[in-house]
Amino acid sequence: MPYINITEKVNNSVHTILLNRPDRLNAWTEEMAIEIKQSMDNAAKNDDVKVIILSGTGRGFCAGADMDSLNTIDANERADKNAESPYKAFDNAWPLDFQRAQTWFPSVPKPIIAAINGPAAGLGLILSMWCDIRFASKSAVFSTAFSKRGLIAEHGLSWLLPRLVGMGHAMDMTLTARKITAEEAEKIGFVNKTFSDETFIDEVYKYAETMAKDVSPRSMKIMKKQLWQGLLQGLDEAVGIADNDMVDSFLSEDFKEGVAHFIEKRAPNFTGK
Repeated sequence: MPYINITEKVNNSVHTILLNRPDRLNAWTEEMAIEIKQSMDNAAKNDDVKVIILSGTGRGFCAGADMDSLNTIDANERADKNAESPYKAFDNAWPLDFQRAQTWFPSVPKPIIAAINGPAAGLGLILSMWCDIRFASKSAVFSTAFSKRGLIAEHGLSWLLPRLVGMGHAMDMTLTARKITAEEAEKIGFVNKTFSDETFIDEVYKYAETMAKDVSPRSMKIMKKQLWQGLLQGLDEAVGIADNDMVDSFLSEDFKEGVAHFIEKRAPNFTGK
């Protein structure tokens, strides 16, 4: 499908999605959401793709929901809690918790890196939150924004944010909606690491390409599933699932290659099988 709100490209086994409304600081629209879903599906089905990067064009990552579209939402539409989501589940085999409009990123079977190149507010912050790993440029700023719009903690924010930064920081970020810097976001654990604006995108790609080259795609897929779904499981269930998955891992081609390249002291050639 032709894209209007995003661009996509694949290079060195890294699938890059760029939000592409720079004149609006890549503000979120329903059409953009649908295009991101399609691009993620393309990445998931492409065996050459090992890692996904999500970033923004221009000077922003995503400034949140487009205010023009928000202004058209009437009270009846917002009050209909039983309205069907406009987005289909990415993977119906995953728990329903990860099949909602903004919670399906974990079900994408490849790691998603948020490359936060500028402001990330409201839905933009949530978009980055549901990625697996987050890197930020030094000039990036973050805000939940919702309390300043008369809204609430939407799209799983109240469930995931405290798990990332702790309850105190989550309360601070949501109740005040104040802007926090990339440095503070790294300090409290919302982003994994910050880089200078000058080297930012090169550092993110270096990290992604190392993942794509050096580790098993099969292992990444299964471990991503373990870590996300483990948040919903008790210890006994998580250990039982891991024990079964380990048996399958011993029978996989990637396990054989993992041992072989180590013994032969050469670069790996994983197939994801």
